[in-house]
Amino acid sequence: MTVPNLMRAIDPARPGGPDVLEIVERPVPSPGPGEVLIRVHAAGVNRPDVLQRMGLYPMPPGAPTILGLEAAGEVAALGDGVDSLAVGDPVTALVSGGAYADYVAAPAVQCLPVPPGMRFAEAATLPETWFTVWANLHDLAHCQSCESLLVHGGTSGIGVTAIDFARLRGLDIIVTCGTDAKCEAALAKGATHAINYRDGDFAPIVRELTGGRGVDVVLDMVGGEYFPRNLASLKDGGRHVSIAFQKGGRLELDISFVMRRRLHVTGSLLRPRSVAEKGELAQALKTEVWPHFADGTLKAHLFREFPLEQAEAAHRLMEQGGHIGKIALTLTSAGG
Repeated sequence: MTVPNLMRAIDPARPGGPDVLEIVERPVPSPGPGEVLIRVHAAGVNRPDVLQRMGLYPMPPGAPTILGLEAAGEVAALGDGVDSLAVGDPVTALVSGGAYADYVAAPAVQCLPVPPGMRFAEAATLPETWFTVWANLHDLAHCQSCESLLVHGGTSGIGVTAIDFARLRGLDIIVTCGTDAKCEAALAKGATHAINYRDGDFAPIVRELTGGRGVDVVLDMVGGEYFPRNLASLKDGGRHVSIAFQKGGRLELDISFVMRRRLHVTGSLLRPRSVAEKGELAQALKTEVWPHFADGTLKAHLFREFPLEQAEAAHRLMEQGGHIGKIALTLTSAGG
């Protein structure tokens, strides 16, 4: 596969609104040891991309300034020591940045095969949310069959992935959404219950839905004022896992309440993790989750795709919250 020297990319020169997302020309990266170069056909759009664009999400040391945390395409070149993949292989990959471009370098261990019959635009929406959900609900929260789970943003990328995780693991999942229509969409995707959070405090409703017991696990990406409500929604000995803090990361914790109820409060970030840790997550997904895409049990939740030239429109849709599932960018010069 012939690789050019230059490529198109979205690499904002300054923080700002969606209008800073202009296509520029950048050198094609070279894959380092243990890496592959991917000819990108599509890139997933995620909330961290929006925060990075606004200057609110610091990048890990050495990460590309080009936006984008997940990509799907064909392997174009191999770095030293890579023998698990071959040039031409269709892959989807979690990356530390750089996916909004014609080419991106990715650690080989963070690459997963594109499921059979799945388009690149769909495959590009899988890594970020599945790595996150698996790391937090499986590895941190140790969710078990027949337990109950509360997830906010039930129709977001994380939300629909958590619903899929719950279906695979036999969990009851309660989600919150901002409209009745989104509640209906979450139920259609497999949620056990859906609460419109605009109707009032969700905590009493959660306890009512669980017979007064509370849920086993809360997966929270909101923070702020949701934190005490989340704790009130947990059963005795329940687990609270934070993965983001859209309403603020400064929280007040009534430690006596936590002690009386024997609650576990934890959380994690995916992007700063080491390549080795992400490689372990990828291997677990390949073994435990990817076969379900092949047999049709799972599918991608692609809501809408935009060409790279319309990255501004994709970010505006993300900010408005009108989507159900994931958004992708397609790179037509790379074969769509």
